[in-house]
Amino acid sequence: LGILEHFNQLEEDLCCPVCHEVFKYPVILSCTHSFCRDCLQRYWRQKQERECPVCRKISSKSKPPLNRVLKNLCESFLQERDQRASEVQTHSNHRFRPIDEAAKQCKKELQETLEPVKKKLKVFKQVKVNCNQTAEHLKAQARCTKSQIKKQFKKLHQFLDEEEEARVAKMEALSREIAALSDTVRATEEQLRAEDVSFLINYKAAVERVQQRPLQISPDQR
Repeated sequence: LGILEHFNQLEEDLCCPVCHEVFKYPVILSCTHSFCRDCLQRYWRQKQERECPVCRKISSKSKPPLNRVLKNLCESFLQERDQRASEVQTHSNHRFRPIDEAAKQCKKELQETLEPVKKKLKVFKQVKVNCNQTAEHLKAQARCTKSQIKKQFKKLHQFLDEEEEARVAKMEALSREIAALSDTVRATEEQLRAEDVSFLINYKAAVERVQQRPLQISPDQR
């Protein structure tokens, strides 16, 4: 009964919010919500703007990209559903073979999605090291300048203070971003180690967590 409940829950998760059927050629909006391509186009034709049917955010793209991971998952699910309907006897090992294959494929694609985030995390950590080195240099420069030419260069003194404030703000932003990215990587890697059925149930949330992780600052900033 538990497996049947998981199967039914998976079918609900794979349904388009517009037509309430299993996704057919799912496309994904910038807000991370997915819909059947035809359902979304019909919905937009009735609206003045290209808004998301779920959250109402405006889409900047008239032709949203294909959600390939979701498409593969739906195809595997439909194959499994058809097989369940056609079998007279229960063969559990055979029945769940497509689910195993779907889990393997989805894990691979989620891992590929996670790799750029891990690379950005590495870059951010290096930027933080560079900022610490810059901070020490600025502090030494400030001490020397204040002791030698404090009276003559008040404007320079003000400039260094502003630089210090900007550095502190940037360090705080970097720390927050590193913490958030670390949490995302850790949570996603835990999901990748989960059992197949549990992984598939939480798969959409895992993808949204990775895709929705906004980068507040660019790792190229120094």
